[in-house]
Amino acid sequence: MTHDGMKGQVQQQFGKNAEKYVTSPLHAKGKDLDVLVASSGASPHMHVLDIATGGGHVACALAPLVKQVTALDLTEEMLQAAERFIRESGHQNVNFVPGDAEHLPFEDDVFDIVTCRIAAHHFPDVFSFLTEAFRVTKPGGRLLLIDNVAPERDEYDQFYNEVEKRRDPSHVRAWRKSEWIRMMEVAEYRVEAMVSFEKTFLFEDWCKRAGLPEADGRELEASMLCAPSVIKKFFRFEEAVPNKLSSFGGESVLIQASKAR
Repeated sequence: MTHDGMKGQVQQQFGKNAEKYVTSPLHAKGKDLDVLVASSGASPHMHVLDIATGGGHVACALAPLVKQVTALDLTEEMLQAAERFIRESGHQNVNFVPGDAEHLPFEDDVFDIVTCRIAAHHFPDVFSFLTEAFRVTKPGGRLLLIDNVAPERDEYDQFYNEVEKRRDPSHVRAWRKSEWIRMMEVAEYRVEAMVSFEKTFLFEDWCKRAGLPEADGRELEASMLCAPSVIKKFFRFEEAVPNKLSSFGGESVLIQASKAR
């Protein structure tokens, strides 16, 4: 599939499920969001860009701490849902811009902080995203990226990315931690810190949030339950009753990087 086709798939997927991502507990709350805010170094003079804002949770959390937040998303329905959420939360210093993470519609060196949370696994060209984020970051500014990551072992990486793709066709790839560090440094960011977060995916909620049809969900569940025991152990499978997957585990990371002055 072409990059444009993949982006159209993202727009279709998130356009029809926008409100689910505003209310999703995994997106609306979480220790990772708290750590992002705490490590942002946000101050009242700063301008923030939140790339692929989704439900607007990062933009909403940073809005009280900075002068201006720009929330960017590829999908118009997501921007509308984020705007309703943020305005209802009482913040007026957030503007909403439709745009592509790989071709940002901004001048060079304009944002003190650039953020992107639980979105980059949908980007067809993640290195272009990083180079664009670097371009619009002010010298001395900071990138704060959070995303689900794949394990370093090939068989675990393959399993995780395959089930994510079956659940949501707009999924491109969850990258390994080592891949993120390398790509960031090649893009000229200086990686300063990485924090890992254990995630638990409630299977039914995970499927419903992506709008997966019931029959496809049952087929995916059966396939996952046929995985080797080492896979089930690594991904912390929980079965409420035999042959009924209640949850499985994953990992996300927060990577803090900076642009040299």
